[in-house]
Amino acid sequence: MKPLSIRLKLTVWYSAVLSSTLILFGLVAFLAMRHGIESSVDDGLREQVRGISVVMSNVLPESGERLKNELRERSEQRGERDFAQVSDEKGHWLFRSERMVRLDIARVGTREPSYFNIHAKGLPLRVLTQEFNLGGQAYWVQVAVPMGDFDEALNRFKWFLLLSSPLLLVLASVGGYWMSRYALEPVDEITRAAQEINSKNLSRRLTVRQSRDELQRLSETLNGMLARLEGAFSRITRFTADASHELRTPLALMRTTAEISLRKSRSEAEYRESLSEILGESERTSALVEKLMLLARTDAGFESLERVPLNLSGCLAGACREGHTLAEGKGPDFQEQLPKGQTRVIGDPHALHRLFLILIDNAVKYTPAEGHVAVSLTADCAFALVEVRDTGIGIGEDDLPHIFERFYRADKARSRERGGVGLGLSIARWIADAHGGSIRVRSTPGVGSVFQVRLPLDKG
Repeated sequence: MKPLSIRLKLTVWYSAVLSSTLILFGLVAFLAMRHGIESSVDDGLREQVRGISVVMSNVLPESGERLKNELRERSEQRGERDFAQVSDEKGHWLFRSERMVRLDIARVGTREPSYFNIHAKGLPLRVLTQEFNLGGQAYWVQVAVPMGDFDEALNRFKWFLLLSSPLLLVLASVGGYWMSRYALEPVDEITRAAQEINSKNLSRRLTVRQSRDELQRLSETLNGMLARLEGAFSRITRFTADASHELRTPLALMRTTAEISLRKSRSEAEYRESLSEILGESERTSALVEKLMLLARTDAGFESLERVPLNLSGCLAGACREGHTLAEGKGPDFQEQLPKGQTRVIGDPHALHRLFLILIDNAVKYTPAEGHVAVSLTADCAFALVEVRDTGIGIGEDDLPHIFERFYRADKARSRERGGVGLGLSIARWIADAHGGSIRVRSTPGVGSVFQVRLPLDKG
């Protein structure tokens, strides 16, 4: 079974709600009209009873016969509209109008005013019976009003509701379907535009109508998503191209070295030299592959870090020991300034060691022999701050926003001769972010650089 479209669902729901509203409105309107009619009729009945009671109060003490005459005159004045009768407590009639006699409406005795509807010989009537006490005796007065005209008006109103409501419902449903079609037309446009966007034209965006409603927010949200997808796709494409380029070069060197060595017989020293070159390229390629695998696992969410309390000062001291070894081979002066007490953080000791070693290695690598590299650790009430300072070649202003991007290398600062492939700082930023921290850099070409790592302290 084909599912209903949103447009049709909206129309069905709209029609159902409108139908329920019309039924409720019609019922309330009919009951209100009937109540209004009965209230108006009851007011007239009470007015009649009040007039008869006044006559009885004035005339009955004098003579019962005079009362009959007075009521008869009153009945003649009202003519066919007079429906009234008076009886005593024994049930004897003191007065009955011609219409009441003709319809033979029985007396109903009650101490409280009583309203009721009856049909007397086919004529619908509303009757009021009320008791009066005059001179120590009880009398009952009954008056009535024909309800035929009122019932006919109610009936006409009822049929008007029954006939007009379905027509109104049909017209409103058609209008609702048209309105929903008009309201959802931008959704169809968004759908068509989204279907035309693929990996070849991710730069395309949806048209945003300035309607300040949900559709505008939907278009803006989808455009934001497309921008993120374009960025991610671009990074993946660039990552793949850069990785291919970085792997192609060492593989080509190893293959070329091996081919040259095998073209003719060579001495043992020459073979050893060729194998040393191949081994060196293999080690660099293995390191590159390891970094690529790490970044791939982090992107896929498979790389997890250990979360244990640790002394950041001790972790940084271990990285500094390796930094001294690196500096001895390169030549720059290496110093560290670490607090004697413990600086507690929650993190992965191996990952943090790698983060600090990446920064120290870069500082030593790009600092001349007469330069200086300094590592320090300080802490405030919430964060630990690790700084790696150098007096190296620095980073250009145009390069600073990109140094944490994968495979990015400033032309003068990073090259294969220096051993960099542009992945170290990307890994360092990932480690800092994974620990809830951050990494920043300040640098001036020809003066040096300062890398700052902020990590939240363990407050437990």
